[in-house]
Amino acid sequence: MTRKVADCRKYPSESGCTLTISGEEDEVLRAATAHAVSVHGHTDSPELRKDIRGLLEDEKVPA
Repeated sequence: MTRKVADCRKYPSESGCTLTISGEEDEVLRAATAHAVSVHGHTDSPELRKDIRGLLEDEKVPA
């Protein structure tokens, strides 16, 4: 299974967040959603989870 990555550095925020989360897709989605709610003030909703899932990238494995 391909690991996924959510990287806050790719998206502007007032806090200048540098968090990167990696793991299996469902794990990253849960953690990134919790982070978006607790740190960035978003409301947990199906739309937020859909948006986050769409932003996830495949983890690049060093050669």
